[in-house]
Amino acid sequence: MVSIKDIAKKAGVSISTVSYALNGSSKVTDETSSRILAIAQELNYIPNAAARTLKKRESKIIGVFLTDFKGDVYGDLLDGMKEVANAQGYDLIVCSGKQSHRMLPERMIDGAIILDQAFESEELLEYADRNHKIVVLDRELDHKNINQVLLDNKAGATLAMEFLIERGHQKIYIVTGPPGSFDSMQRMKAVKQAQDRVDHIEWIEIEGDFKKSGGEKAAKQIMAEYKHPVAVFCLNDEMAIGLYNQITETSSLIIGEQIHLIGFDNIELTRYMQPRLATIDYSKRKWGALAAEQLIKLIAGDTVENERIYVTLVEGESVGYAVKEFNSTDINASKRGVPVKFGTPSE
Repeated sequence: MVSIKDIAKKAGVSISTVSYALNGSSKVTDETSSRILAIAQELNYIPNAAARTLKKRESKIIGVFLTDFKGDVYGDLLDGMKEVANAQGYDLIVCSGKQSHRMLPERMIDGAIILDQAFESEELLEYADRNHKIVVLDRELDHKNINQVLLDNKAGATLAMEFLIERGHQKIYIVTGPPGSFDSMQRMKAVKQAQDRVDHIEWIEIEGDFKKSGGEKAAKQIMAEYKHPVAVFCLNDEMAIGLYNQITETSSLIIGEQIHLIGFDNIELTRYMQPRLATIDYSKRKWGALAAEQLIKLIAGDTVENERIYVTLVEGESVGYAVKEFNSTDINASKRGVPVKFGTPSE
């Protein structure tokens, strides 16, 4: 590989003069600078980015660490990060896997945004102690060099649970995320709180994986146990879609009538489902943008406060009211167009 020493030798100047010319310094005359740049081009000189980073102590690159790249959430999240980073003169590099962890301690990047279970919290705290700047989206860590931009998982799960309870459902399945998932654990805390407040509902928990396959597996169990209409809270939309497809394709049960389904994330596909999937909405793009904004402030040495991304409920038609056993009064009311709400489902 051609080095600045080679350029200096051919140009008959010092290495420092070549360095000044390559960096556009006014310390070198235009004539000398033009001659050095022409020689560099002739020799196919490529700057050593790693060496330049070590010298300047910056790369102008932000690393985003994800557990994987599947799912609709990541696209909008990364778009938000990219928009803010590029506007501030930074590029993004998206990473996954254990070997990529060395990019932070080796200073190939100026800071990191973490949404990756493969990072141990102790590892991140160690990097922070070495003055590396980090924003976490998937855990709570207290350190001056770490900022938290967290989704309000508890509020979202609470909205979902209250929606099902208020509609009178007496048997509710919860399809969880994978073990160790911060989002799943936070959402389950809200579920447990709802369970503690309401003692007349039958709760059944099914372990999921945040993938469509987890929803399909849960659907098979629910169909096998089915006796009367039930409600299901899938802790993300991917599983809700898998459950929805499995039930509609392999049974006569109807979503929104026998199976009342709600998810979490409001990914784009849910708005095209019939009936429309009830879910928890938040801005993925804003989440990513805020994470990038906070990290750039940390890198600049600014003081930042932890942030939380707020959520709202989308009342899709996939969740209806629990219907009690009809009597003659209910039938007459139904004929008059009066909806029959709440009550105990018939066996």
